[in-house]
Amino acid sequence: MDTAQLPDAADPTLVLLTVEEAARRLRIGRTTCYQLIRTGELESIPIGSLRRIPADAPAAYVARRRAQQRAA
Repeated sequence: MDTAQLPDAADPTLVLLTVEEAARRLRIGRTTCYQLIRTGELESIPIGSLRRIPADAPAAYVARRRAQQRAA
């Protein structure tokens, strides 16, 4: 995939991501991403009425899931 098509999702300088950007990075749907946020599996922070995900949170979520699978 050409990163020019998704400049925000591929921009390594971003500190916070929208839910949609985080979902794209994880290759999941927006609804699933909100579910992960609701259950606390994916870190997010509120900024006013907005919900943002720290840029390193998707990778941390994947690392935790991989560790859980290895332990099972």
